[in-house]
Formats: sequence, structure tokens, C-alpha cells
Amino acid sequence: MNFAIIGAGAWGTAFALHVARTGRAVTLVPRRAEQAAALVAARENRDYLPGVALPAAVRITADSGAALAAADVVLIACPAQSLRETCTRLRPGWPVRARMVVSLAKGLELGTHLRPSQVIAEVLPELLVGALTGPTNALEVARGQPAAMVLATARAGAGLEEVQAAISGATLRVYTSDDLAGVEFGGCLKNIYAIAAGCSDGLKLGDNTKAALLTRALAEMVRVGAALGARTETFYGLSGFGDLVATCHGGWSRNRQFGHQLGEGRRAADLIAHRKTVVEGYQTTASFAELCAQKNIDAPILREVRAILFEDKHPAAALTALMTRGLKRETGLRPPSAATATP
Repeated sequence: MNFAIIGAGAWGTAFALHVARTGRAVTLVPRRAEQAAALVAARENRDYLPGVALPAAVRITADSGAALAAADVVLIACPAQSLRETCTRLRPGWPVRARMVVSLAKGLELGTHLRPSQVIAEVLPELLVGALTGPTNALEVARGQPAAMVLATARAGAGLEEVQAAISGATLRVYTSDDLAGVEFGGCLKNIYAIAAGCSDGLKLGDNTKAALLTRALAEMVRVGAALGARTETFYGLSGFGDLVATCHGGWSRNRQFGHQLGEGRRAADLIAHRKTVVEGYQTTASFAELCAQKNIDAPILREVRAILFEDKHPAAALTALMTRGLKRETGLRPPSAATATP
């Protein structure tokens, strides 16, 4: 099976390394010709994944048309807010012979509130669209450290298990799901809550605070996702709880680091203006807050994160607002049934 990976940031590069490690053919397609030339010359992605060698098995080209023409599976690894533009650049050669196009993005498009798979399907029709997500740090995947992910499509079959088998290996175990919405919503929401967790770390509030925050964040994730049509049990899996834990605790997490700086007193607008890498949770917070307001979905943690990011509310004041809400019975933490649980 031949893979084409569109986008040569840290995650696209790491996944190309993983695919090559499984023995599959893989072509990495940077956006710019000069970036492709630099990767070929150095056999290393010095901008986004320094210190990790790119073996000869990872083919590199800026010619997306040639890469797509040979691909059985296309993976798109770019920020959620640039996904539409990326897909539009690929459209002249569409449709291709590939059996599936898979999103590696984790965000909700501003304005439309569309999930990544919906953006892809809208711009690049006629192929089965999926999402691959879970608690994975790019550097650890690049190094071949063990991890697990979930590959979701809106319908089972259609070669899904074949792609699952091709991606899986000794260092990456891939599960499947037909709850595409739930899998993508989990990947979006965990970035928002990672910003909140980072704020807690920056304020030096301790383990009790962070544990309470993440527990209630999971409950909110379940409530928001279910209200938007996703299945509850999905959020207790890799794309929900798993990714939430990794992103809120990992020192590598851009969203958690960003929140940590906010907790220390920095302004969101200043931090964003001087960043080279993308903090997906920043724009996703704005998009999700609009969507929840439109759908009348109660999401107090999300609402307070939005106020921190776009209204310059101090994280300590946001915490006070959450702690002094009306008291209530704990709800929203219904685990999946034994019939739906998968080891």
C-alpha cells in the first residue's frame, strides 16, 4: 500500500517515518519546493523535527500531483485553519485513485464550524474520508516509542480494516471507529482543555486543582459532543480521554505550554503574534464557543477559556468564576457499557 502525506510539519514528518518503519511506500509532500529541497539535502526536518534522521525510504517531493497519482491512501497533515486552502491546492488533480483520504488535523474551522473531515469532503469529494487521531506526540512517534490511535470513518467497511492493518505495526496500534464526529470532536476539544490545564500549571495551583479541572473537562467534553450528535462512549477512548490526558500533562504540548504562559501573566494575542508553530486550541476555542452558543450548549470551562483568550480575562478570575458557579449534583460521567468497551 502506497501512502502520500501532504504537509511536512512535525506530525506529517513523524508519521512518514512511522509508515516507512512498517515497510510501506511513503512520500512526504512539503508545501514549498524550497522546504522539500532542504529536507532532501539534510535528510532531517530541522525546522519542525530536529535531530531525527529521514531515511531513504521516506521519499520527498514538492510535486503533489505525482505523489497523489501513486497513492492508495492520502493523509493530510496541516493545521485545521489552513486545511481548506491545502485541499484547494490539491483539487486540480482530483479525484485520484486512492481508496481513502485521512485527516491528521485537530481543530474546528472558523466561520463554518466544520470538522476536518467535513472540510475535506466538501473540497475533495468522491473519496472515503477518515480521521486518524489519539494521544500521540510527534517526536515519540518519530522515534518509534509505543503508541495507540483510532482511525475513524463515517461508515465501516470500504477497506477501512485494510488501511488499519497497513498503518499498524510493532510501535503503533490502530483501532477503528465509525463515530467520525465523536473522534474528531474529542481531538478538537482536548486542545481547549489543555490550554485550561496549562493556565492551572502557570498559576501553580497544584495537583488537586488540575485533577478537578480535567475531570470536569471530560464531563463537559461528553456533554458537548453528545449534544452535537457524537456517541458518549467515544469520549472515553483514545480520541477523547486518552488525548485529553496526554495533551494536558505532556511537557511537549503546545496548547498546554501556551496556557502555562497565560497563567504566568502573558497575553494571548501577544503570544500568538510571535509564534512560529500553531496552537490549534486558540482558534478552535473561538469556533466551538460560537457553535455552543448557537446550539444553546452549556460549556462553562470552554466559555472561560474563550474569555481568557479573546477578552483578556485573567486566568485566576476565570477560575473563580468556575468555582463559584451554582452547586449541583455530579452528572455527565456515564462510562461506556461492557458491550461497547474494547480492550
